This record gives sequence, C-alpha cells and structure tokens, in this order.
Amino acid sequence: MTRNKLPGTGAVLLSLTLALLPLTLFAHKGDERETDRPGAENVVLGQISFPTTTRSKPAQQAFVEGVLYLHLFEYPLAREKFRQARALDPGFAMAYWGEAMTYNHPIWDQQQRRDALAVLNELGASPEARQSMTPSQKEKDYLAALDLLYGDGPKAERDRAYMRHMQEMAASYPRDDEVQLFYALSILGVSEGVRDVPAYMRSAAISQRVFCANRKNPGAAHYLIHAVDDPVHAPLGLEAARALASMAPDAGHAQHMASHIFLAAGMWDDVVAANQAAMRVVNRLAHNRGKPAMHWGHYNFWLLYGLLQQGRFGAAADLLKTAYREAVAAGAVPDDTMDLDPDDSQLPSVVQMWARYMIETGGRDRDIAAWTFDMKNAFDPTLTYRFVMALDALNRGDLGQARAHLVVFEDYRGRLKTAVSAKDRQAPGDLQYLDRLSIMDLELQARIAYAEKDTERALTLVRNASELEGEMPASFGPPFVDLPSAELLGELLLDAGRYAEAVDAFALQGERTRQKSLPLLGLMRAEKARGELQAAAHARARLAAIWKNADAAVRGRLDNAR
Repeated sequence: MTRNKLPGTGAVLLSLTLALLPLTLFAHKGDERETDRPGAENVVLGQISFPTTTRSKPAQQAFVEGVLYLHLFEYPLAREKFRQARALDPGFAMAYWGEAMTYNHPIWDQQQRRDALAVLNELGASPEARQSMTPSQKEKDYLAALDLLYGDGPKAERDRAYMRHMQEMAASYPRDDEVQLFYALSILGVSEGVRDVPAYMRSAAISQRVFCANRKNPGAAHYLIHAVDDPVHAPLGLEAARALASMAPDAGHAQHMASHIFLAAGMWDDVVAANQAAMRVVNRLAHNRGKPAMHWGHYNFWLLYGLLQQGRFGAAADLLKTAYREAVAAGAVPDDTMDLDPDDSQLPSVVQMWARYMIETGGRDRDIAAWTFDMKNAFDPTLTYRFVMALDALNRGDLGQARAHLVVFEDYRGRLKTAVSAKDRQAPGDLQYLDRLSIMDLELQARIAYAEKDTERALTLVRNASELEGEMPASFGPPFVDLPSAELLGELLLDAGRYAEAVDAFALQGERTRQKSLPLLGLMRAEKARGELQAAAHARARLAAIWKNADAAVRGRLDNAR
C-alpha cells in the first residue's frame, strides 16, 4: 500500500529539453515565485522533450518542469508549475492538462476527480470547448484522454478506458517518449494498486525502451522501477534506480524510489542511504518554508526498516523516539478511522514504525514497548498495536494478555471486514489488506497454540498462514504482513528441533524478503543444528556482511552462534 544522489552545495542546473533544443531553468535566491522548489539552489530533475503549442517560453519552461515533477510523483510541486504556466499563458491548453493530471495517482489507486474536473472546466465547459483551445491533434488527444479518465462511471472502468486511449496514442505517436511513458503508467494504473505481473512486465518493457534511449528521463526510470520492485524482478531495475537517484537529486521521491529496488534486493546500505537522502530533500524544503523537520512518514519508515536490517538498533531507536516525541507534541490522532494506509497521517505512521521496531528487535527495549497511542478506534493503528502487543505478551510468557489482545484484534478485524463489504467499491487494496489480517490472525493463534504445547496445531496454523501469504501478489517495501509467516514457521520449527524443515522455511522467507537479517540468522542456526557447518558458515558470512556496522550487542549474536 502506499504511499533520492544527494543535492549539491553549489549551483547546479536543471537541464531540460524544449522541443529539440536544451533549455536551462534557474531558481533565484529570494524569489518568492520559486518557493515551491526544494531549496535555495537550482534544482536538478532530469531531462525530457515535450514541445507544445504555447508561444510563451517562460510558460513552456514552467510546463516542462511541471511534467518532470509529475513524472516524479511530486504532485503539489507539479501543480504549482502548471499553474505558473497557466498564469503566463492563460490559453495554454496543456498547462490545464498537466494540472488535471496531478489529481490522478495511479500507483496508489487514488484520484481526486472533482478537483481535476474543476481545472478542466476552467479551460472549457465541455470536451468540445476544450478541444477548440489547441490546434494540435496530439494535444487534443491528450485532452480527450482526460475526458475518459475523469468521465462518468466507476473509477476502475474509467482507468481501463484511459489506458486503452493511451494505447491508441502510443501507436499513433511511436517516437514520442512522453506518450509512451504515460501509456506505461496507465497500464500500472488499471491494477488498482495490486501487482499484476504480466501487466507490470508489459509496462516495464515500454519504460525500459525509453530509458535506454534517454537515461536522464525521470519518468522512464521511475515507472520502470515501479514495474519491477519485487524480489524476483528487482535486478532489472537496478540501473534505473541508480540513474534516477543521480538524475533527480532535488526530488525527495526520486531518492526514495531508488530504495524500492535496493530493498527488494536486500541492499540495506543503499536502502538507508537513499531514504536519508530523501529526507534531506524533504526537510530542506520544510526548512525553507519555515516548517520543522519530520521523522515519521513513508521515507522514514523505510529508513527505520533499513537500519534494523543493518543491526543498528540504537540508530533505529533514536529515529523512532524522535518520531514519537513529535507525535506526542502535536497531539497526533488518526485522520480517518477507515484509512488503511498508515503513511497518510502522523499517528498511524508512528505506530507502524513502532511495530516494525518491536518485531525486529523482539521488544527488548521495555520503555518503547510501554508506549501508548491515542488511536481513536482507527482500524489500521489499532489492529497493528494489538497484534504487536499480543506477540510481546507471548514473548514474556503472558498467555492471558496475549489472548486478550487477540480478542480485540479479531473484533476490529471483523468490524473492518463488515465495513469493507458495505462499501460501494471494494478496492483490491482493501481486500488484500483483509487477507493480510487473516494471515496475522493465524499467526497469533499459532503462537498461542505453541505456547500451550500444541505443537502440531501451531505448525498447521502457521503453514496455512504461509500458504496464504505466498498466494498474495507481491507487495513492495517492508513486509506487508508485519511478521512474515515463513519466518515465524522457521522459528517454531527450529525451536521444536525440526531443523531440516526449519531450513526450508527460512529459505522460503529468504526468497520472499531477500537478505532479511532474521531469516538469515535463523537459517544459520538451523544449518548448524543439523550439522551442515559449511551451509551455516555461508549464511553467517552473508549476515556478517549485512551487520558489518551493527551494534555490538547485535554482532554478538553472530559470535555466540559461531
């Protein structure tokens, strides 16, 4: 669910291509019109060619920069650029197209249709009126695409109609990179936020073709990454990830997006560096607008997860404590009880970070384990909190508390299932979220059964959980199921002395979450326990490389298992 090379300290240029010639844009210190830029320096976002019919060079400059931000999913910044282009040339049809496009977020299955239509109606009160605002057939085609995207009917049907239109445009303009890329993005959009591998591969092929022709086109690199950011296909996006981070150092989302590939491949040093870079961009922009730095949200969650995999529990705790202090100081509460994306507001994001820390560290920091949150009965943070507290109670041997937390977890799960069923539109992402809860429920039941010495029932339950998780579409980022089920299966089998089966379970988890530290640690222990010392040494070497900068106490786990 949803939903950066570092900025330089000297003057850098935003190199763009206008029509067939390069065009350079400068940001000037102290210019209030440039406050939407990431900082006082000139910004670098990549290079594209997107000629239009406007006769205003400044409007064209603003438009091209808006498209660059649009490709990078920096939607508010893109919107400002398109509005600037409109102000400079009120009859600039493509500036209205660009602003309307900022209200469609296909990867996240989000759309603000009313806002988009308001923009289009400013250009013209009807599709025919809007078409008359440009003499270019290609621009007419772009505008017609939005009449489908924001037309009547269910969103899923409109997404498909838009994708078909973009397919026709791609056939009509085979050498136009931007047309090709918006078609590639539309293919991803019809999946409604849930990965469909054949469709994603079709999209990837288009983006890769453009990327090979222009390795500084941020849309090509970005959309390619989104199409292949799963553990199986991630190697196909490694070059694009490196290129995107380098070509757009002043876009926080570009810096973060590189980590989609790094995380899927288990490249933890790169995950941490990418999200640190992303937050430097974000916090620099906040500083320039007189706002404080933030330590929660999507990029910080990924940063925390990377630090935990590196074994840098102290650094992860420092980040988490700062995020918690910010939430307490702000009096943060969930924005929407039905919002299932914890990245969308402060309190759910902090709960998500806390849960990740508790699971990866086993709840060893009892001060952090004792934190409380004002969740206002919101589903996502409440379910996450109860799940983690049940696990923590089991780790402490308190079966009564574990059962009590499970009762609340199952109550909220049932209520959410009813609420989703009653919605007019049951989005695939919501249904996938319910599948996730089913797996987590089985995991808690399995842990309780194991604590009750009912080993066979426990193993059956967690095997069922692992099978269900294996059937789910791959999800990018930190584990969608908070406690990966094959990892839990391996731990129970290892504790039960069934070492060969434990090896298989940890190896399976290693395929699902490449180079994750806890499955590697479990694999090393299981191989050693069954006498496969060479295999154990190999697993240890892989883990030692990941933990090369780990806290002393974490590295001690390697030494104790030697």
